[in-house]
Amino acid sequence: MPSFDIVSEVDKQELKNAVDQAQRELANRFDFKNTNSSIEQADLILTLKTSSEDRLRALKTLLEEKLVKRQVSLRGIEWGKVEAASGESVRQIVTVKVGINSDKAREINKLIKEKGPKGVSSQTQGEQVRVTSKKRDDLQEVMSLLKATDLELPLQFNNFRD
Repeated sequence: MPSFDIVSEVDKQELKNAVDQAQRELANRFDFKNTNSSIEQADLILTLKTSSEDRLRALKTLLEEKLVKRQVSLRGIEWGKVEAASGESVRQIVTVKVGINSDKAREINKLIKEKGPKGVSSQTQGEQVRVTSKKRDDLQEVMSLLKATDLELPLQFNNFRD
């Protein structure tokens, strides 16, 4: 029976490369001179630090550009609130979301049941959703349905079996 898995993952190496590129450009850009701006990465948590909220917005834009260039989806990025740090600096915590939480999985299952073709079933398996059907075309229809729907998550379809 044909099936595939719906997952929400981020390529950690591409994320690291995007952060490295942003740090390199940060060191060379004139508008960031003497602002003590930095981007620090601890696995899937990024910390942006700089001298003012204006510079923080520019730093955020710089990071977004590098992420898009490396094909890391901005849907999976959660921007924390801007906090005042030591001295006159500000910082922002950025979390990269991975996996499909139970609420989103329930929403995906409901969407497939309501709008998907007949004979398609889906079930939650941890942080992924498995979709099965007797026909391969029905699975492809479910994929296009999910791509057209804005679920605020970067979705990938993998483990396609015939």
